[in-house]
Amino acid sequence: MKYQLIHRTTYHYEGAVTVSHHLAKLAPRSLPGQYCPWHELAIFPVPVGRGVHLDAYGNTTTYFEVEGKHETLSVTAKSLVEVTAPRATDAAKTPSWEEVRDSCHAEKLTHGSDAGIFRFASPFVPLVEEFAAYAKQDFPPGRPILEGVIAFTERIYREFRFDPRATDISTPVMDVFRRRVGVCQDFAHLMLACLRSIGIPARYVSGYIETAPPPGQARLVGADASHAWVSVFCGDQAGWLDADPTNNLLPHDRHITIAWGRDFSDVSPLRGVTLGAGSQRMEVAVDVIPIEEWCLKILCADHLIFYKNVKISRSGTVHA
Repeated sequence: MKYQLIHRTTYHYEGAVTVSHHLAKLAPRSLPGQYCPWHELAIFPVPVGRGVHLDAYGNTTTYFEVEGKHETLSVTAKSLVEVTAPRATDAAKTPSWEEVRDSCHAEKLTHGSDAGIFRFASPFVPLVEEFAAYAKQDFPPGRPILEGVIAFTERIYREFRFDPRATDISTPVMDVFRRRVGVCQDFAHLMLACLRSIGIPARYVSGYIETAPPPGQARLVGADASHAWVSVFCGDQAGWLDADPTNNLLPHDRHITIAWGRDFSDVSPLRGVTLGAGSQRMEVAVDVIPIEEWCLKILCADHLIFYKNVKISRSGTVHA
């Protein structure tokens, strides 16, 4: 599937800001099953300083600095992304979860020991025996790890209720666990806490998911939003496999990966500090648009022209 992504963020400040510094993680990752031939980040007011680097987890990170009085800040990320479905993995043939857990303690460098950095507690993900007990219901001795991941993903989906008004970024994962309610970010943190509490490496993934409108209704502009799921290390052969507890599925070709890390604190799409803002209000709108609904882009000077029935090869060449 090919998608056009548009992520708009606008800050409205109570008072005039004189200086602001920000970090943005809005560029899709380049992965074996994900190709991004084009990405741009438009910022207004225009920054006086700007730079791009990779963070510790390989996420593209843009630093920018805005000077001069301003009462709003607008950041718009646009990308073209092609996602291919991953090859199916036979869950029954993956190693037991204990084998994967133990591989993280290897004294020499292996895939397992490298993945082991994602088995520890992090700012939003504590390790608690209560979480371990909850996870072990789906991870009995000797069970293939992917079988356990699939069952555990389904149980979170079944036992927890999605409610965007129930939590916010500051809600502890233990509160989510006890109240059985939250949003995708909460369910990802909960799944991470449970898996890591029994020693399984798992990381937080941020990105987008295409959401289809009801039959007969047009796609709503801005109706899509940032999404979160988890990626679990399933052994040297299977590697990292994604699971989405909010939707009870293993991501296929409708999930677009932007960044990953220990938890949300490592992958926040946009964060920063300001001088003189007072309070602020943030507006976010995200569109994930299947390319068949639009037209592929041709870069023309500093703007985009869209044409139907245009294809872009993996080398970036445009074909009619």
